[in-house]
Amino acid sequence: MTVLLRDATVADHDAIVALNAAEVRHTSPMDGARLRELDALAGCHRVAIVDGEVAAFLLAMPDHVAYRNDNYAWFAARYERFCYIDRVVVGAHRQGRRLGSRLYEDLFAWARARAIPRVACEFNLVPPNEPSRAFHARHGFAEVGRQWLGGKQVSMQVAAVGRDQGAGIDDSSTKTAGTSHG
Repeated sequence: MTVLLRDATVADHDAIVALNAAEVRHTSPMDGARLRELDALAGCHRVAIVDGEVAAFLLAMPDHVAYRNDNYAWFAARYERFCYIDRVVVGAHRQGRRLGSRLYEDLFAWARARAIPRVACEFNLVPPNEPSRAFHARHGFAEVGRQWLGGKQVSMQVAAVGRDQGAGIDDSSTKTAGTSHG
């Protein structure tokens, strides 16, 4: 299986929206208009191409963008420099082939090249998302807090970016105000 990772293009948008819709129970809804908004804010928007088709994608926002999202805001209140994974989706028929891991490795390389010290994300605790918990643990993420949003409780996760990606959390640029794990 040959996998090509590249920046997402407008020509990929229909496939990205379809992948997201198929996995919406694990992420949030996204139509074409919302994808255009997210794409405009994203620092890193990558796709994995397998057999000529978009098989997976990742959208990540750098710090200090005008992104209206409660989870992003939670990290922005606590960390000066970070990159927030808005979503990563792998098509059901392509799961188990390391596409998510390849996209994460690519994101960490992107962050490292820009001296971004940490990558942040969240996953559901209520209702539980065990596959996401295990995936993020394998990639060096650790819980730094929790929050309730509507009927969901999420685990706020951070992984350090460095030569040994995921080797612990470097909080050297954590904001001093608001370091509680809300």
